[in-house]
Amino acid sequence: MRTRTRSSLAVASLAALALVAVACSSNSNSGTSKSGVSLNSGLQALNNSGTPVRGGTLTLLGAGDVDYMDYNISYYSIGYLGQRMWIRGLYAYPAIPHKVFDVAPDLATALPSISANGLTYTITIRKGADWDTTPPRQVTAADAVRGLERACNPVTRFGGLPDFINLIKGYAAFCAGFAKAKPTIAGIKAYMATHSISGVTASGLTEKITLVHPASYFADELTLDAFNPAPLESLNYLPASAAAAQHTIADGPYKVATYIPAKEIIFTRNPAWNASTDPIRKAYVNEIIVKETGNPVANQTVLQTNTSAGGAEWDTFPPVSAIPGLIAQMKAGSKDFNLGPTYSTNPYIIFNTISPNNHGALANVKVRQAISYAIDRAHLIQDDNGPDVSPPLTHVLPAGINGAQYVPANYNPYPYNPAKAKKMLAAAGFPHGMTLTFLYRTESTLAVKMFQTLQADLSKVNITLKGLAVPNADFYTKYLYAPNTAKTGVWDLSLAGWGPDWYGDAAASFFEPLFYGPTAYPQNGGSNFGFYNNPAVNTLITQAAKTGNIVAAGKLWAKLDMMVMADAPIYPITQPLQPNYHASYVHNAVYVPAIQNFDPTNVWLSAPGS
Repeated sequence: MRTRTRSSLAVASLAALALVAVACSSNSNSGTSKSGVSLNSGLQALNNSGTPVRGGTLTLLGAGDVDYMDYNISYYSIGYLGQRMWIRGLYAYPAIPHKVFDVAPDLATALPSISANGLTYTITIRKGADWDTTPPRQVTAADAVRGLERACNPVTRFGGLPDFINLIKGYAAFCAGFAKAKPTIAGIKAYMATHSISGVTASGLTEKITLVHPASYFADELTLDAFNPAPLESLNYLPASAAAAQHTIADGPYKVATYIPAKEIIFTRNPAWNASTDPIRKAYVNEIIVKETGNPVANQTVLQTNTSAGGAEWDTFPPVSAIPGLIAQMKAGSKDFNLGPTYSTNPYIIFNTISPNNHGALANVKVRQAISYAIDRAHLIQDDNGPDVSPPLTHVLPAGINGAQYVPANYNPYPYNPAKAKKMLAAAGFPHGMTLTFLYRTESTLAVKMFQTLQADLSKVNITLKGLAVPNADFYTKYLYAPNTAKTGVWDLSLAGWGPDWYGDAAASFFEPLFYGPTAYPQNGGSNFGFYNNPAVNTLITQAAKTGNIVAAGKLWAKLDMMVMADAPIYPITQPLQPNYHASYVHNAVYVPAIQNFDPTNVWLSAPGS
């Protein structure tokens, strides 16, 4: 599921932390955000004995693909994981203990310089950071502007546009015009050649971005895909297309040598990369091979053999059945397993509010509320390793995200109450229940278990739940990001995951992409997959996003949290810790919440079996 992918842990998470603390070293990652919120990336026993060595091949095992092999369009944690190898952003989260939440310069020489009025951000790109062209070519500020422009192209837009489309001066107007351009290579080139973003300029290695109002969180947003530089050659292919994916140009330590969608990715060294210009990636290994045709159980079995067949995970994680044993091993001293926070609501249930099924029943807030009362959160959490690993979440914002602290303690708008659910369904015109279709991913052991649990629980209120199982690679691109599947009733309920795009003062990155009405619909670049729209919520989101005072903003975000939950467009389940596992010969495997995994560009290998 797409989560980002960024806050102190929930109080309920402390039990899990206590459970694994015995196996932890002083390498846990912690800190404090600019908003004053305490941050902790989880407790990890870092396998970092010995002197780092260069060389070798790291094999990552998975079951699915990136969403897009593109400079600016990916909006999925696994897409970000893939980009870590071949694409550099202006800023990134480093794989350094105690600093995994700190926005650090990547291509940029320093953190942005901000004008006295808080509106203009000046960014300078490092000299010597090159594209892998013939001959190598310097990454420039013009490339950064190009990346931001192509992020709102008329073919496939960056999913996080609602985070900042109305914040950058002139960007909304630029994107509105771009949406009307011909969705062809020629049409895109023509529009970009004749239009510009009024608040974004480039001169040599210097980019300036002007905002329409101050935003304390904007510097953190510069880590997002949309702000990545894109080479001029990117315009020779449709954004996020299959052809573009086969013609990538790298500026990271690795390049895409082979890409067979949903099967294999091979990253090899990029000869144009200069280590002295890259403070984020050490790039110890020579080659990274991603195998995408496994499944969680088989992948975990291979990883535990401690052979070259598999060194770490890609998009699958230890299966539910393996977690108790891995925790026990961690308590006994193993350094191969990690539980790290995600600061996410993952998974949560989406209600398709525009489904025509059952005479449009899911458009009725009373029906959505009734279904919410019929769901037993405790059963779903047990599917996900229990509350120690998956503490409950009853509303939008996970603990630690600014705003969550102002939601009343023990707030739970939909406690399990099947009798009440039945009564509400009858009052809404469904005394005999209804039939709903549940969309889920076949390769996710958790999704399969949760479907079965929901099917059993909802049957108690006469709701028949049918399953629609689809491959990981198709789940977002062919279903949730395809509006017609919602409009035609292909699905009624589904699972998705969400985390903030940055840390601490990050509520905007929940509400703007997920609940901001039409602005956040998938066809407009958002991730409001259920097409939820409440004008009062939209107005308050606008107000909160413009509030410069963190305390005042937090109180508005809390009010929004409860307003949204009253409408029941989603059913939150948990704010989980993320389990990750690697083979023992993989060293310096630092968990980075932004990619929900260990950073492959900073690990080094000893001999397999060691």
